[in-house]
Parts: sequence; structure tokens; C-alpha cells
Amino acid sequence: MDSIDARIVTALIRNARASYAVIGNEVGLSAPAVKRRVDRLRAAGAITGFSARVDPVAMGWTTEAYVELFCGGRTSPEEIAAGVRRYPEVVDACTVTGEADALVHIRAADVRHFEDVMERIRAEPFVIRTRSVIVLSRLVDRDPGTDALVPAR
Repeated sequence: MDSIDARIVTALIRNARASYAVIGNEVGLSAPAVKRRVDRLRAAGAITGFSARVDPVAMGWTTEAYVELFCGGRTSPEEIAAGVRRYPEVVDACTVTGEADALVHIRAADVRHFEDVMERIRAEPFVIRTRSVIVLSRLVDRDPGTDALVPAR
């Protein structure tokens, strides 16, 4: 990836719906040249797809929480992923260092909905216990569309 590719990726992160002509004006290339580069970046796996960003609050998902999962035995990351992936309320999950085995980010309509999700997750056979915190307010909320994820130039 060269500096022009990085600038194209930056433009796509900012607005994936921008036309190749608009991006070309930004980076100093023609629309067909931008398209060729985007196609190459997609083929190489550098660009994995395009998506719409949705405001969870506008969709009615006003309760947000982080849940630590403590798992039994030798539960693999694949088992945890398969278990929590079943719940549409789980928006992100990762394995972590420390006491917990995984950290799960949950969005729900309200506290009752969150409690229902927690009951279902606790019923998973690999879950020994959980520890959760409900978000009161976000202090930093970087959108994936910001320059925070732009490749180094």
C-alpha cells in the first residue's frame, strides 16, 4: 500500500459512498484509476467491505453494557465466539488478559432487555460467571469513520 492507496482508504473510511470521481479529485487521480486501486485493495484483502453506520439510540437500543465472561475449563475462543454470536444484542466481543476470559459489548432496548440477554448468555454451558457494567455516558466515542483507523503513511 502506497501513500495514494492510504489516502483512498482514508476517503472511503470517511465516506464509502463517495464516487470514484470525488475520491480521485481528492487524491489527484482519475475515477478509473481510483477504481482500479480500490479493486486491487479489495482483492488483496486490505478493504474487506462497505457498510452503513447506524445510531443505536435512533434504533431504540439505548442501554449499553460491557460484560466480562468467566469460562470453565479450556473453553476456546472459537467456542466463546460461537456462543455469543447467536445474540444480536452482542455488538462486539474479544478475548482479554486478566481474570476474565472474554469481554462482550452489549446493546439493548432497556435494562429489562439487557437482563434477558444476560440470562441467556449465563445459560451458555461454557459460562461460569459474569461481571457487567452498564454505560452511563460515553466520554470518547470515535467513529470507525474517523482518521483514528487510517493506515500509517
